[in-house]
This record gives sequence, structure tokens and C-alpha cells, in this order.
Amino acid sequence: MQSINQIVELPLFAEKNIALVIKREDLLHPFISGNKFRKLKYNILAAQAEGKNTILTFGGAYSNHIAATAFAAKEKGLKAIGVIRGEELENSWQQNTTLQKAHEDGMQLKFISREAYRQKEEEHFIERLKNEFGDFFLVPEGGTNNLAIKGCEEIITQNDKEFNMICSSVGTGGTVSGLINASDPQQRIIGFSALKGDFLKAEVRKMVKKENWEINNDFHFGGYAKVTAQLVRFINEFKEKTQIPLDPIYTGKMMFGLYHMIQHDTFVPGTKILAIHTGGLQGITGMNSILKKKNLPLLHI
Repeated sequence: MQSINQIVELPLFAEKNIALVIKREDLLHPFISGNKFRKLKYNILAAQAEGKNTILTFGGAYSNHIAATAFAAKEKGLKAIGVIRGEELENSWQQNTTLQKAHEDGMQLKFISREAYRQKEEEHFIERLKNEFGDFFLVPEGGTNNLAIKGCEEIITQNDKEFNMICSSVGTGGTVSGLINASDPQQRIIGFSALKGDFLKAEVRKMVKKENWEINNDFHFGGYAKVTAQLVRFINEFKEKTQIPLDPIYTGKMMFGLYHMIQHDTFVPGTKILAIHTGGLQGITGMNSILKKKNLPLLHI
């Protein structure tokens, strides 16, 4: 399955002689959105090949990965278990649109404390989960592993070789690693970090061998899942002008960063940029509930 490339026509881009195209990975599937579709593809096939009938994974309250895994497992006739960060959600998850949808799609939810959640990669913790739930195929938080990277390598097609720059948001590093692996040496890959801190470069370096990439840490807006009124206004205006919705956690921040860089002549005239829309639109409803509590402007749905 392939996504479509959509040209973005805005006055700034014409003024600076920059061609920007968005690869609409958000349109790949109505419920298994964007990079989650890519990351889960080979993980699901591996689970089936190993004869596993249950997928277990991890995520937060509004996790795109949790929502996508629940539906993907249901679609393939597999059971799904979601280990959710935040034991306080156990009594209120029915008011959370992401978790409610995952539950409706058949996912069993297990809520644990943030302290316990930090042990999610430790062997003794995984063994305790196996004692509780029986055998399962483990997919890590965010879905990033070698199988996920293999899937994300398929985002780039032969037709995308014309672009000088390929840009993506970065969370766990799996998507941008797949893009780097699939890129040509003359292409430059820019990953826009959605997280505060400078650790993602080291994480990506573990997963790739090429050197034609960089991680931009300037547009995280305070860290993971942090959103400002400025970012909300940008996303709403971008949608109004282009008819392309952006999510506030990942792609919205990437696009804000790209727009800012084009404004400030970071790219030479004539540059052709391909920006990957990694999906995540299901989280907008949940984000709006948070923005409303903080008396901030809401994202247009």
C-alpha cells in the first residue's frame, strides 16, 4: 500500500523558490495511521509466523501506537494487550477517546504506575507479564524495533529520489531510521525531535550506517506532548490554507520547524523537500480536552 504525495502551495514557498511536498502517510488506513501502519506490518507477520496469537505492547494515555496496535491485532484475528503508563487512569479511561477505542477494538488494558513503567524493557518485568498473560509477541513502546525500521524503509519509493531533503518528526527514532536506510547518498534526512533533550541522535546512530542525516532539536515546544498556543494557531492556519490536518505531537512540530527554516533561508533556492506525514490525528480529541483545561485555543478537527 502506498500513500500519495501532495504539493503544498503557500506564498512563502514560492517566494523562497522551495518545493514542499507532503507524503500523506496519514491516509494509508483509517485506523492504523501513518508510521504505525509501517511499524506494525512486519511485527504482525512475525507474530503470525511464530504462531503467537497475542500482541503485547506499551503506551501512554493518548498513544497512537496503542490505538493502531489494537485495531491491527483485531484486523488480523489476534489478541492485544496494552500496558498503559499511569495507574490513575484505571478509574477514568472510559473518558479517554484513545483508550476507549482501543478497548472497543478488543485490547485488554493493564494500568501500571510510572515507576513500574520505567522497567518495561527489563527481563524480569517482561517475565512477570508472561506469568500474568501467558505467551505473547512483544512490540516495544512506540513500535520501534528492527521489524519496524524495515517497514518504514518502504515509505520512500523510487519516485521520491528527486527530493533533496526528506523530513520527518522523531519520537523513538524508528521512522527516521527507515528513511535514512532507504535514502540515496545525495539526499539529506532531517528528523525533527518531538522530545526535549539531545539523546535521539545517539539512538538513531545505533540503527543506521549512513551519515546523510541530522536531528533538529529546536522545535519540541517544551518536550513530548507539550503544546503551545503558537503551535495550535500554526496547525489551524496550515489546515485552513492547505486542507491538510497536522497532529500536535509530531507532524505539527515538524511542519512548524520546516516553515521557520524556510522563512530564514536555511535551504538554498530550488531545494525540493519531501515531508512525511506520520499520522497521529486520532490524538487531537484528547489533546483538545487538555488544551481546554489549560484555557488554550483548540485544534480544529
